[in-house]
Amino acid sequence: MLVGKPVIRGTRLSVDFLLGLMAEGWTEEQLLENYPQLRREALRAMYAFAAECTRDKQVYVMGGKAG
Repeated sequence: MLVGKPVIRGTRLSVDFLLGLMAEGWTEEQLLENYPQLRREALRAMYAFAAECTRDKQVYVMGGKAG
């Protein structure tokens, strides 16, 4: 159910679902091939939305080595 989740306009693909796929290693090209209703412009809007959501928030380093 997508109630309250941000989705890509004109699709039932949630932002967290797509970002999760990318976190697993999917490329933009793989997303566009597997979900033909997506457009590159929608992915750019998703990145802008994610950036806005995290702006002025405290960031925690997870995994890897802290530098």
